[in-house]
Formats: sequence, structure tokens, C-alpha cells
Amino acid sequence: MPSVSSSLISPKAASSADGPLIFAVARPTGDARMTRPHRHARGQLLGAMRGLLSIDADGSQWVVPATHAVWIPPDIEHGLRSHGPFAGWSVYVVPSACADLPGRPCILETSGLLRAAVSRAADWPNTGRALDAAQMRIAGVILDEIRSLPHAALGLPMPRDRRLLKIARALSARPGDDRRMEEWAAWAGIAPRTLTRRFVAETGFSFTEWRQRVRLLRALEMLASGESVTTVALELGYNNVSAFIALFRRAYGVTPGQYYGVRTVACAG
Repeated sequence: MPSVSSSLISPKAASSADGPLIFAVARPTGDARMTRPHRHARGQLLGAMRGLLSIDADGSQWVVPATHAVWIPPDIEHGLRSHGPFAGWSVYVVPSACADLPGRPCILETSGLLRAAVSRAADWPNTGRALDAAQMRIAGVILDEIRSLPHAALGLPMPRDRRLLKIARALSARPGDDRRMEEWAAWAGIAPRTLTRRFVAETGFSFTEWRQRVRLLRALEMLASGESVTTVALELGYNNVSAFIALFRRAYGVTPGQYYGVRTVACAG
């Protein structure tokens, strides 16, 4: 996303059902961020420009890469934490405009059009005044994108057991950490057999599958930022590039180069 204003919306404005159709804000740089569970009257579309986000919303938790965004309808309790330095953005939508937007939290693929519109909207002064005609057109584009962008099954459930959550957060921060499952179990103070059983019960994935998935999510972010396939594979702990490409193809149906080639063409159209 292009550089954007770092002005932040006030909690009162985010919680208000009155005022402009949308507010948009961005934080281009900053330290790791954690926001405790909260709710507000406006719907919120949020995403990271850099880093992975853990989102807790409506009783579910996901890890979301910077290539995607999360839609949270009005009055849904949610919180987030970033894994590493945070650079992100949010759009707050007045409740009356949310009726035909998704009714449950969901993960959306972002588009070049959405990113450009959010970038423009984030530069508007947050005065609380009604939007002018040009701003309303941009706000309409953002709402149309929320309404029509494909939903993505990229969210990664986070475990709730505090010991498993400790492991999951460490792997989200450093997906390339190649410690064996038994070493992770000892580090977190849990028996390996218990870890294996509870990981499947709480996330739907085995420990190995969960770790592979969080690596793929980080890979999407790194590839989107221009890193080479070789760099991504080695940094994420794969022994060779071919193994990484094969896993990526099984997960997404195409190679890393094809995935971003298709996305670039689609956005350009």
C-alpha cells in the first residue's frame, strides 16, 4: 500500500453510530501492537501492511497475513496482536451501511483497488464532518470491495490451552523455528502426547500441519513484499526450495510465482 497518514481515530469516533459514512486510519510503522478485547458500534475492516496478525473475534481466533484483511461487523467483541513490528490500517463503517455487508467476521482477499481507496481515505482529516461528493465515491468503492471481495480460508485457528497458545504465538512470530515437537512440548511444560491430542482438538490441525500452515501464511506475506522464492523457503526452515514449492502447490493449487502472477493480472484488470 502507498504511504498513508498515521493519524489515529479516537475510541469515541469508532464507537459512534453517527458521523461520516466511514473513517479510515493507518499506522505505517510502529512497534508490536496488542489490543485487548473490545467492541464498537461501527463495523471495522482491518489489515496489516507488514507482519502477521492474530485476531480474536466472535469466539474464534485466526492468524492472518498482510495480503488479506479481516471484516468485523458492528458490536462484535474482538482483539488483536501483531507478531513483530506493526504496520496496519483500519476502516470504520457506520452501522447503517453494514446491513448488506458480511454478517459474521471473515477474512477477505485484498485488491489493489481496495488498498488504493483506503490509502486515499486515510489521508482525510478526521473532523467528524460529513464526506463531500468525491469522498463519498471513494467510500462507496471501499464498501463495494468489502461486499464483493472473495472470502479466503486462510485464517489459522489458534489453540486456547495456555501452553499450546504459548507455542502457537512463538511459531507465529518465528515460523522458521525448526525445533522438534518434543522440544516445543518441553519448552511449554506439556507432555508430547497431550500436545498432539489437544492441538488437533483445539485447532483441527495436527501440530505439524499447523506449523506448515503458519509458514505458508508468512510465505504469502514475504512473497508479496518481493522476496525471492529461495529466500522465503530458506528463511522459513525448508531444507530445499523444491520442498517449499511442492507444499505451496498442494496448499494453493499453483506455484508461488503463478499465484502472484495471477493476482497481479487480476488486480490490473
